[in-house]
Amino acid sequence: MFDEDLPKKKEGSEFPRNLENMSVHELEEYVADLKAEIDRAEQDIAKKKASQEAAASVFK
Repeated sequence: MFDEDLPKKKEGSEFPRNLENMSVHELEEYVADLKAEIDRAEQDIAKKKASQEAAASVFK
């Protein structure tokens, strides 16, 4: 995998961010970004669990 294949980080996308100086709109965008990242992580977990279960069924 190459760096070009990775999603581009938005400026200031580090976690956790300082929320104090963010506007309501910026906070809403930040929450949406976090939810999207959680969804991506949950999808990856599901894929990995499926792979583990498939491998485990071979050795039963």
